[in-house]
Amino acid sequence: MYQCSETNKTRETFCDIYFEMSLKKILLGTVFLRNRYIGLSSVSTITDKKYRFDESEGFLFRTKGKILTAAVFSSVLIGAAVNEQIKDKNVKSQSNDVVIEAGEKLPDLPTYTAEEVSKHGDKNSFWVTYKHGVYDVTKFLPSHPGGEQIMNAGGLSIEPFWNVYGMHKTPEIYKLLESYRIGNLHDDDVIDHSDDELWVKEPVRDNRLIVKTAKPFNAEIPAKYQIKFFDTPNELFYVRQHMPVPELDADDHRLKVTVKGSKIRTEEFSLRDLDKFRRVTTRAALMCAGNRRSEMNEVKPVKGIGWMGGAISNAVWGGVYLRDVLLYSGVDPEDTKGKHVIFTGADIDATGVNFSTSIPLDMAMNPSSGILLATTMNGHPLPPDHGRPLRVVVPGAPAVRSVKWLQSITVSEDESPSHWHQKDYRAFNPSKTWETADFATAPPVYSLPVTSAICDPADGDVISVKNGAVQVRGYAYSGGGAKIVRVDVSADGGRSWWEARELQADAAPPQQHYGWTLWTASVPVATQQKEVELWAKATDSNFNTQPERFNDIWNIRGILSNAYHRIKIKLVH
Repeated sequence: MYQCSETNKTRETFCDIYFEMSLKKILLGTVFLRNRYIGLSSVSTITDKKYRFDESEGFLFRTKGKILTAAVFSSVLIGAAVNEQIKDKNVKSQSNDVVIEAGEKLPDLPTYTAEEVSKHGDKNSFWVTYKHGVYDVTKFLPSHPGGEQIMNAGGLSIEPFWNVYGMHKTPEIYKLLESYRIGNLHDDDVIDHSDDELWVKEPVRDNRLIVKTAKPFNAEIPAKYQIKFFDTPNELFYVRQHMPVPELDADDHRLKVTVKGSKIRTEEFSLRDLDKFRRVTTRAALMCAGNRRSEMNEVKPVKGIGWMGGAISNAVWGGVYLRDVLLYSGVDPEDTKGKHVIFTGADIDATGVNFSTSIPLDMAMNPSSGILLATTMNGHPLPPDHGRPLRVVVPGAPAVRSVKWLQSITVSEDESPSHWHQKDYRAFNPSKTWETADFATAPPVYSLPVTSAICDPADGDVISVKNGAVQVRGYAYSGGGAKIVRVDVSADGGRSWWEARELQADAAPPQQHYGWTLWTASVPVATQQKEVELWAKATDSNFNTQPERFNDIWNIRGILSNAYHRIKIKLVH
């Protein structure tokens, strides 16, 4: 019934397998099974569909030459702080204290058929369904963090996409959804949107990781392991995923490099082809831009995964310089102004769109940037969770720029058009709201500010005082190649500071220093003190120091969360 338009046997097989594994359940089970109800011009019958694999775009569905997508009702941006332990999908109704489940069938509400819901899919009247629930979210549209992407979900179920973007499944989001409840979906139209097939081939993970979301998998490294190892063991390196982990064969994998200009030049490399370039290693920490978001969230709620301090890890990466590959592919190092390098991964979202982001070309061509096309991590082939068989490593930048499962590089005058580049990882001042924030005019984040965290003791610990002092250990890091030159700790609200005397760092010089620094400080405490709040702040080689308060750097996405780290501990003398 379906044919893969790519004639290459390997790709045809891969196309068939991938379709069966994920898109079939997501798209066929939600859109096409309802074709008998939906009269939208952009949707035709299932028998008219063909799909293909395009190296630059991934899997796309075509209807009369146009791309058919069913976009996510609410992007990952709307996800509030999430913990894997939060599995209770019950929320309180706004009218009383009765606990209900989001999307459950409620009495005394009108019933709508799927056909009726499908007629409400424009800005004037925008309905969606979730399980048995029918919701009129028209008034929510201007507040949607994902912008126009929501429009493709009009008149359909949001459940399959929330199965992919598991961070939506929080009490806060369920409560928000229920506030737009207008009725029940007819029993005959309720479809099982089980997503087991999508995640059946996920890698095995270390049970010491602190899981924030299971689908997609996001987990941080416990603080005690951050300071135990200077180079984080691969199995303990924090994990940040946006979609399911793709299965790629290193022998068959190809990297396509396209350089756009007066002429378009294209090169294709196998992993063996990349070996003709000089191989190098770089020690670099990778940190999610949302690391320590949970602390900023205490000032005022923000959108995103509730990372504590464990969304950063350190490793030695092996591969070849991106700059060398771009030079070989015809990039002129003197003609970089206004140009960008787009990285596209093999991971695909629920709409059939590949993950993608970009960096400025002058950043990519700067010899001191040290950007790698990496194949190894701490001397071993990349693990699946960290990009096997090929990823970009952009040292000193938010980890989102270090695209995993890399399948294409495009040099262009345009930035990446993807949602993750255009509508995420941009910062705003504390007064901006989702209604007033203009992502188009906000600059993308390509570097990270100086930060630090206390890893031992932990908040709430009971600590024995020895020789009138407590031992405090943690990490510090700064982006853009800056090196940590000092870490200070205070036990009296900032009236006095004690410098960490032990700093463990890579030997790389400032401007080319991309690893983290582990530190130890001995902090005196008064004999009468029973409890103390410890503050930590770091200073880098540019003499930038962490700000004191999160109030001053708060932003709607909760990124670049680098104010003083503070913990409270109890003392035993």
